[in-house]
Amino acid sequence: MSTIIQTQALTKVYGANGTAVHALRGIDLTVAKGEFVALIGPSGSGKSTLMAILGCLDLPTQGTYTLDGHQVQGLSGGELARIRNEKVGFVFQSYNLLPKASIARNVELPMLYAGVGRKERRERALALLEKVGIADKADQLPGTLSGGQKQRVAVARALANEPALLLADEPTGALDSKTGAEVLDLFRELHSQGNTLLLVTHDPSIAAQAERRVEIRDGKVMMGGSEEDLMSSSEPGTHPAEHYVGVGR
Repeated sequence: MSTIIQTQALTKVYGANGTAVHALRGIDLTVAKGEFVALIGPSGSGKSTLMAILGCLDLPTQGTYTLDGHQVQGLSGGELARIRNEKVGFVFQSYNLLPKASIARNVELPMLYAGVGRKERRERALALLEKVGIADKADQLPGTLSGGQKQRVAVARALANEPALLLADEPTGALDSKTGAEVLDLFRELHSQGNTLLLVTHDPSIAAQAERRVEIRDGKVMMGGSEEDLMSSSEPGTHPAEHYVGVGR
């Protein structure tokens, strides 16, 4: 089985000298094609900083990162943007949909950046909306949808360019428990279809939906963490609004 993510001794430091903050401290991580992995840890553990690097939104200070065969460290901003658009699909807690664009147009957006023609964009968007069970809303605006429906649109958009990796950061954080369970069901279905998923969460019950869990604390991967360890490291009842590039996240 081929490898989608391979990091070695990945380090991220913000600031310098006396003000330096070590967000990541030598992360070694491998994710194979088709895996569903949950990255779990409390706020401030480094998990969102790691996800920013894995999603080519940021670069490590030291160490190596290979994404689907492409060496990421040392790339220019333009090269990062190209790899990100071709290889990664993002699902955000806050959906990040364009409010004045139709649902279908929101899904088409990554394809527009990739140079896909108008007819193919439309056909692929409708097919993806059908896949996530919301094709009947294609011409509506995001403001007319429920939270769960918006997240389904976000998933369809993330799949638009057939990415090697789907990254989801607290994807159920803004949803009630019933709707959140429906979104997790959708992720499991995508996994069963061969998609590679990495889900970031602080919630052990959500992490348990993945086939493998990786715990991160204080910028390090914890090996062999027990269920009790995961429970103690979580913050029940909270869904921190973490940003992708932030000190200590």
